[in-house]
Amino acid sequence: MSAPGLTRRHLLAGTAASALVLAIDPAALAAPMQDADAPPPDTEWRSYAADKANTRYSPLDQINADNFNDLEIAWSVKTDVFGARKEYQFEPTPLLVKGRLFLPAGSRRDCVALDAATGELLWMHRVDEGQRALNSPRQLSGHGVSYWTDGTMERILYVTIGYQLVSLDANTGIPDPNFGTNGIVDLKKDFDQELDVDTADVGLHATPMVARDTVVVGAAHTAGDVPAVRKNVKGYIRGFDVRTGKRKWIFHTIPREGEFGYDTWLNGDADEAGNAGAWAEMSADEELGLVYVPVELPTGDEMGMFRRGNALFGESLVALDLETGQRRWHYQMVHHGLWDRDIPCAPILCDIPVNGRTVKALAQPTKQAFLYVLDRETGKPIWPIVERKVERGDVPGEWYSPTQPVPSKPPAYDVQGVTEDDLIDFTPALRTKAVEFVKSYKIGPLFTPPTVSKPGRWGTISAPGVQGGTNWPGGCYDPETHMVYVYSKTQPSLMGIVPNADPEVSEFPQVHGVAGREARAMPAMGSTRPRMPNMEAPPAGAPAGGKPAGASKGPPPGFLAVDGLPLLKPPYGRITAIDLSKGDLAWQVAHGETPDNVRNHPALKGLKIPRTGRAGNLGPLVTKTLVICGEAGFYTNEYGIRGAMLRAYDKATGEEKGAVYMTAPQSGSPMTYRLKGRQYIVVATGGGNASAELVAYRLPGVA
Repeated sequence: MSAPGLTRRHLLAGTAASALVLAIDPAALAAPMQDADAPPPDTEWRSYAADKANTRYSPLDQINADNFNDLEIAWSVKTDVFGARKEYQFEPTPLLVKGRLFLPAGSRRDCVALDAATGELLWMHRVDEGQRALNSPRQLSGHGVSYWTDGTMERILYVTIGYQLVSLDANTGIPDPNFGTNGIVDLKKDFDQELDVDTADVGLHATPMVARDTVVVGAAHTAGDVPAVRKNVKGYIRGFDVRTGKRKWIFHTIPREGEFGYDTWLNGDADEAGNAGAWAEMSADEELGLVYVPVELPTGDEMGMFRRGNALFGESLVALDLETGQRRWHYQMVHHGLWDRDIPCAPILCDIPVNGRTVKALAQPTKQAFLYVLDRETGKPIWPIVERKVERGDVPGEWYSPTQPVPSKPPAYDVQGVTEDDLIDFTPALRTKAVEFVKSYKIGPLFTPPTVSKPGRWGTISAPGVQGGTNWPGGCYDPETHMVYVYSKTQPSLMGIVPNADPEVSEFPQVHGVAGREARAMPAMGSTRPRMPNMEAPPAGAPAGGKPAGASKGPPPGFLAVDGLPLLKPPYGRITAIDLSKGDLAWQVAHGETPDNVRNHPALKGLKIPRTGRAGNLGPLVTKTLVICGEAGFYTNEYGIRGAMLRAYDKATGEEKGAVYMTAPQSGSPMTYRLKGRQYIVVATGGGNASAELVAYRLPGVA
């Protein structure tokens, strides 16, 4: 590997005042004319994951295995100036329409348009929301924006930090005066519940789903394991007219009395429960007239004593009619979940061969590292999904489902549950310490429940952990080979339940404990919850569990670690290819360079350890020949330079074909397009002390 060049060109843009638009003459923003004699034509990327089917696929192949290592930076844009402070998690995937990139950026979530060839700022729009933005449970730039056109009008739609839906003219960035009130619909109103617009615990970081002429908007709430209240905002799903902003329908994710699913809640618990929003992306099949909505848990994540029963539509994929919002079908992937296994991403819509015929299917990646494959017309499994008996826990007042659904195909694509065989085994000494360490915890298969935390058994070690498995970026799909590619991480969580007598902490009598969130993180593997900054590793040689010398007796704080090394053996992050024509795993590779604290650990000196991969939240891109994905987390290369790599794999075999240096890890999923004969790969990066940045790569000297 040659020494990486660090020369960069950065675009800086001025800030804007309340509801300010910076724009130039619309005529100057017209898409450049394509020379009729100059093949190939430009391509576009009109949805968050390329299309409404969420495939994140492109047939482009100018960038391929032979030249991937030659990629250079075409342009880059830092987001520092979009807001009063730097954002530390820059997660969007931009859209590409007529030579323009559209995305949210910065700590204020400005909506911006960039020239796709140069990165030049074309326009920006900002809404100053005051206190309602400061109180929002979902901060920073979010995942993206949406595009709609009727062939004449073009609109960019996005949800602000303060939970307002905005419609902008795609050419100018000026709000559409015919949409809502001056281009804005207040999503805290007309919500079938009374909310304080400044303080209500609801927001969204996902993109609105625009299909046909309907805008479907989800809801998200404060992320965390200790819910403060039982009666939180209910995360209902709504559809709006894309031209006027008028509400067309609403779907109650927590059913009301008399509605379908109400009887799956015991003792009227549905009346007082909150949350159950859709914080993930959605998919839509316009031909079938369906939108597919991944629903999270009702309150709370690891405690279900106030949502007794299977409690639809928690942790269910729900297919809704685009025009009416009526439920057409649903599939609950976890019954009465106690592991925070919200459905984290949009299902991938795919037409696959099954028993000699083509089936309209969907493939849903999950935190539990199962790919649930269903008929997207009916919701019925393509391969049998078996209800298996699971263990009952010991938390007072808790309700337990006797069974959980387990797919027969495809097999799990990451570690599920914890056994001694899963523990670190770099050396016999480390293995012995790991075996001794887990004696203070409960371990077991995938659906082993959280346990009461007490001396001698501080809780349940669960794998995958609360972040998965797979999280919000989801996977991608190759329609040529019927192959799904999905990233996952092997990052366990500690789930211990402790009594709570302080109503200021929570209205729940028991809460998730054991030293809070940090108790569940592995060193240098990222945060324990979505949208939180990465955590630093404990020092090498720290005691098992990260407990500092001289600490008082009690639940071990810190990390699930042995001498500062992750408790479970690698790979810590992986990419898996899943063949949907067979329901089998085709290949799997460790994705991500070995973390510095593992590679440089004194206990491993002299050992040759294969690449371990890295844990994070990553989404891959698939093209004609390659699977492309950046790394999570920083590592130090042989030149002493910290950064990360953008890697490319042969999509048929998983063999690595190239890697390009990035100054910071991938933070948003990559996309690609061809403009004026040149293919670009664009990816959001950032993390740690590195500024959030959108970086565009292309080959040198391509005409």
